Amino acid sequence: MLLVLLAPLLLAIALAIRLSSSGPALFVQQRAGKGGKPFALYKFRTMRLDVEPFGPSPKSPEDPRLTRIGRWLRERSLDELPQLVNVLKGDMSLVGPRPLYVSQVAEWNERQRRRLSVRPGLTGLAQVSGRGALTREEKLECDVQYVEQVSLRLDAVILLKTLARLCGRRGIYEKRYSQDESIRGEKTLEQAENRTNRDDRP
Repeated sequence: MLLVLLAPLLLAIALAIRLSSSGPALFVQQRAGKGGKPFALYKFRTMRLDVEPFGPSPKSPEDPRLTRIGRWLRERSLDELPQLVNVLKGDMSLVGPRPLYVSQVAEWNERQRRRLSVRPGLTGLAQVSGRGALTREEKLECDVQYVEQVSLRLDAVILLKTLARLCGRRGIYEKRYSQDESIRGEKTLEQAENRTNRDDRP
């Protein structure tokens, strides 16, 4: 039902992406689903094609890897809308732990891997508890707490809080990655800036 209602918006966004930068409108990437099973996750493309797709998330709207329309989409979380197709396919739920890279599973301890016992979601407890302000460990703990407390009531509360946070646009950009690392991806960001400077030369 949401896909039908939002179809005009989805088409408009896809067209805006194609007209504003070279490359496809959609970005497809393998993520870990329930039980760690990989699946193809869909997003609207927000970055340039010549940057590392597995690099760290942008820490600010000034990140040179973001396209102009991509920056606007991220600030409103509209880049996540194609994941409604993942929900329709059964890869994801509306609420659950956000799907992470398959390679990251090996980094988790036994407790953190409990997040894989449910389908990943469009939004989750971590996203309404701080989002980008949380460290990786804090997000994983929120995911485990969701698994331990999962209920229809909790899902409804998370969905309502998600709508409220989208209006405020807080915590969109990642401030810290892990508890022992205050800045993530500095080298990758510096490389992206250098590429941008070279591209701007006459």
